[in-house]
Amino acid sequence: MKVLNLQCASGHAFEGWFGSEEDYQSQQSRGLLTCPMCGMAEVLRMPSAPRLNLSGARTPPADIPSAPASPAPGHVPRSGLEPGSRIAQTPERAQAEAILLQAMRHVLANTEDVGAHFAEEARRIHHGEIEHRNIRGEATPVEAQALREEGIDVVHLPIPEGLKGPLQ
Repeated sequence: MKVLNLQCASGHAFEGWFGSEEDYQSQQSRGLLTCPMCGMAEVLRMPSAPRLNLSGARTPPADIPSAPASPAPGHVPRSGLEPGSRIAQTPERAQAEAILLQAMRHVLANTEDVGAHFAEEARRIHHGEIEHRNIRGEATPVEAQALREEGIDVVHLPIPEGLKGPLQ
């Protein structure tokens, strides 16, 4: 099993587990790797240290400050990540992304997707025409506002494309 550190062009860092280096390269070349947070297919492999199982005392790594590299004057970066570039992933950001991902997975696992019929189904449930169930789906801003005005709670939760398929 090969565990790789990956990052999408939006800066979301995540792990990918592959059977081998060839599996990773095959999935990457076929465009099968996508970010689990935003669904973006522009995913880069980030540097990672090998996992070592060492026994005994460990000494903490020395704090070595590094100065951020600045682009050449007049340089305008392209959209997306340049090879070798890295967007800072702070522990707070990683924790927030993990919490958001956990919440989205909970919503997906505990609701029924009614798609474009969301407003209609929400009204039918609200008025007691059909049995209550947790639903999710798509509504225009106008439909969402109309539901709110009718006293029906609506929460906008953009689900990344990467989570819309079967959950692992």
